[in-house]
Amino acid sequence: MSNSVIELPVIQSDRALACCAPLAREPMTADQAEQVSGLLKAIADPVRLRLMSLILSHQGGEACVCDLNDAFDLSQPTISHHLKVLHQAGLLDREKRGTWVYYKAKPEALSAMNTLFATAGRQLS
Repeated sequence: MSNSVIELPVIQSDRALACCAPLAREPMTADQAEQVSGLLKAIADPVRLRLMSLILSHQGGEACVCDLNDAFDLSQPTISHHLKVLHQAGLLDREKRGTWVYYKAKPEALSAMNTLFATAGRQLS
């Protein structure tokens, strides 16, 4: 049996964030929808959604992998994989300090996602 690693495609996060105009303002193009769906797919996984929540609610808005492991019944490599997916999607920044990697949500990514859904509810009311 081969131990080959399956690589996920790198999401072009800058492009995805740039096209995050409010959904209710005008219809998205097919290309915009494709780009934004990558961000939404990255955060749609329950583990990744919890990781985002844990990082955002952690003191200072950043957390070390070592701070996140105990919240899950998963191995450290699995958690690191999920963090990598969030990072590749453009949702997290990471910084290596010694042997540990610290993660912090990218404010521009959160702002873009907020903008995407910001006016949708108001126009439906």
